[in-house]
Amino acid sequence: MGHGHGHGHGGHAELEIDPLPRTLLLAALAVVGVVSLVGAVLLWPSGSAADELQGSVGFAAEGSSFPEGVVEEVQTPCPVQPASEGPGGSPTRGEDCGNLVVTVDEGVDEGREVVVPVAPQVSQAGLEPGDRVELLRAPAPEGGEASITFFGIERSASLWWAAGLFVLVVLMVARFRGLMALVGLGFAGLVVGYFLLPALLAGEPAVPVALVASTVIMFVVIYTTHGVSMRTSAALGGTLAGVLLTALLAWWAVGSARLTGVSDDGSTVLSSYADRLDLQSLLMAAVVIAGLGILNDVTITQASAVWELRAASASLTRAQLFASGMRIGRDHIASTIYTIVFAYTGTALTLLLAVSLYDRSIWGLLETEELASEIVRSLAGSIGLVLAVPATTAVAVLTVPAPRERVGYETASDPA
Repeated sequence: MGHGHGHGHGGHAELEIDPLPRTLLLAALAVVGVVSLVGAVLLWPSGSAADELQGSVGFAAEGSSFPEGVVEEVQTPCPVQPASEGPGGSPTRGEDCGNLVVTVDEGVDEGREVVVPVAPQVSQAGLEPGDRVELLRAPAPEGGEASITFFGIERSASLWWAAGLFVLVVLMVARFRGLMALVGLGFAGLVVGYFLLPALLAGEPAVPVALVASTVIMFVVIYTTHGVSMRTSAALGGTLAGVLLTALLAWWAVGSARLTGVSDDGSTVLSSYADRLDLQSLLMAAVVIAGLGILNDVTITQASAVWELRAASASLTRAQLFASGMRIGRDHIASTIYTIVFAYTGTALTLLLAVSLYDRSIWGLLETEELASEIVRSLAGSIGLVLAVPATTAVAVLTVPAPRERVGYETASDPA
């Protein structure tokens, strides 16, 4: 990165970058990178602290197992009967309806045919003879026989096919760039699995952990996917600014709304078993992590826009260049806001439908912990995203060459 050129990556413009802005930007990124690595070392969870919690909550009764079986018959759901007709005033279930006939093909019951009752939605989910299901075998009480019940549908094959199709489409359409994106995604998964989650379980402060993890991920993902260049360095600078702004907004919004972070079954389990974890801080960290992908998309687009504008017009002043870049950014902001809101709406659709059944006003429901958490998550992430656009534009404008009569324009590789 020592010479004075920033070159176009994948057909982007080549610009003569002045030494001073190059040095300042790279020095700032280097400082942030070192600080994030030091933070990772300081916040790295001790193995014993995380291991004590991981796997510590019993999923089923001691001695239970989860053998798989093959569906032999899917019975039609039982018709709804009045509660009074059932013993004890509850609806009755027929012996030849609402069940799965399954042959166990694992464990001590291998080869045994069992009839297990299932909920109507399971019968109607498209199950057919030959499909595989997972069963729950509870240990036998003293003097009794072990019971076998339905646990879930075995879906690993479908998930692997979907993952394989995803990788294939990415590689076919995006080619080498897509491959690098997958490499970056894999690295992000390692950071989440080996640092973020264990550190949070170990009781390390959630927001600093999220900031360190986000910074490390963005350094690797942006440079891996988009190449090492001054253009991507400018985008990285804007991304890191957006991450910090999002964290500050999440801290203010969660604290101002007095959110507890306990809004679903998962948070209830954490509050019971992971007492070192601050769930309010965890909600703030979730806001930061949730916005990484879309934030990266916006900042890369803005940096590229400024690069191309400068290459196309060397005479624009920095103020004019910033104004032009922001006109592009506003269009991107408008479409991206819809993306964020619809994404959160989709994930919370079941919750929205459920709470709409209650006899309370919509405003009263919006103030509940469940919906307020989603609203704060969406708004804080959106504000951080919007502010990242002018931040990235400013970094890129200050990095590209000053106005001059002619700026070189070529297409070439883009080492910084």
